[in-house]
Amino acid sequence: MRKIVSLVPVGLLIACSLFAAPPSVPLSEKGTSKEPQIQLAIHDPKLPLVVVVATGGTIAEKRSAKTGGSVPALSGTDLVAAVPELSKFANIGVVNFSNIDSSHMAPENWAKLSRTVDRVLAKPEVTGVVVTHGTDTMAEGSFFLDLTLKSNKPVVFTGAMRDASSPAPDGPGNILDAVTQVISKNATNWGVTVTLNQYVNAAQYVRKTQTTNVQTFESGEKGYLGYVFNGEVTRFNDCLKRRKIPLTEPLPSVSFLTTYAGDDGRFVRYAVDRGAKGIVIDSLGAGNVNAKTFEAVLYALSKQIPVVITSIVWEGSVEPSYGDVGGGADLLKHGCILSRPEDLGGPKARILLMVALAKYGNDTKKLQEIFNY
Repeated sequence: MRKIVSLVPVGLLIACSLFAAPPSVPLSEKGTSKEPQIQLAIHDPKLPLVVVVATGGTIAEKRSAKTGGSVPALSGTDLVAAVPELSKFANIGVVNFSNIDSSHMAPENWAKLSRTVDRVLAKPEVTGVVVTHGTDTMAEGSFFLDLTLKSNKPVVFTGAMRDASSPAPDGPGNILDAVTQVISKNATNWGVTVTLNQYVNAAQYVRKTQTTNVQTFESGEKGYLGYVFNGEVTRFNDCLKRRKIPLTEPLPSVSFLTTYAGDDGRFVRYAVDRGAKGIVIDSLGAGNVNAKTFEAVLYALSKQIPVVITSIVWEGSVEPSYGDVGGGADLLKHGCILSRPEDLGGPKARILLMVALAKYGNDTKKLQEIFNY
């Protein structure tokens, strides 16, 4: 029988023979517990220790006869139990952080997740962390942690496109690959990654590109970092640029809007009037909006609200190429922040602006430096 260990807090080992599924980790900074409650399965003290932080998502869901769709059903302990091969090369800890679909995730959840993961990684016996997370907002959640984590130990986000009721669930294999990556000496200095279907993506570049296919996460022209197969990691690229901003709370409200042909700017004005502290606009082409939207942008700027310009186009960057009304050069001249030299895309630019505003306030020069990094 394998030995089961419960840690509360991490580092205090209390041996027992059996355990029930552990409760969810208290999330509040002001709650009764600031230390993650970790359940450990110790197979061999000589093996590295990897902690799986479970947040929910399709990987932890099963088909419901009542609703006809997938619903949360499995704990992190259940997910690990479905991958018995893990015991051959790692001791596994589990933190049941939450069990929600990632469409219900919010920046406040990621802030608490970032602090939880940092506390786990602060323990010298922990090699790294695997975060199981829904795929809908995994690109944003992983980027949030890449920005804010203090530790440089490996953190791998993974999940599933098929729920646990599927005849061919992809979750167990993805967990196996994620743990393999965490302990691999060939997968260092990548920051937070998203690793599914064997491919490794940098958090700052990854995007979900397909609604149902298991090969959904890609990094476009930036390319994959590596590939996991048969217990080994093949390294393709290094991650040379990473922004780091200390996590500061509370996080301000930042609106994300997409412009379009015939846009009259009403949504920009609405965001301003509703109290947004920052606005991100997914513009057309290389960074352009029409005249009415430009007038609304000027209204936001007049209220000292920073406006970041991204593009609806996946590849390329936002550039001050066009000088007519609402063109990139015009927007830059009037005080907008252009997401360049590499456009993060609207959702991640919103995360970056939110975290930066919380730390540095409405300092346009500093914000521009962060986006131009």
